[in-house]
Amino acid sequence: MEELRAALASVGITLPSLRLDPASLARETPCPLVELGGCSAEVAARLAAALRARPAAEVR
Repeated sequence: MEELRAALASVGITLPSLRLDPASLARETPCPLVELGGCSAEVAARLAAALRARPAAEVR
């Protein structure tokens, strides 16, 4: 989650609701999920533009 927050910040984007899902951590076998939460239409448009501007990462 912190890596995502830092990467977004590097392109001037803040997702105010970005957090770990507490229920996913409370399971017997934790499986952490990151909640991206809500954002304004302006932030969503900037996020889409930032994603389009960067080459796709190689999937491993």
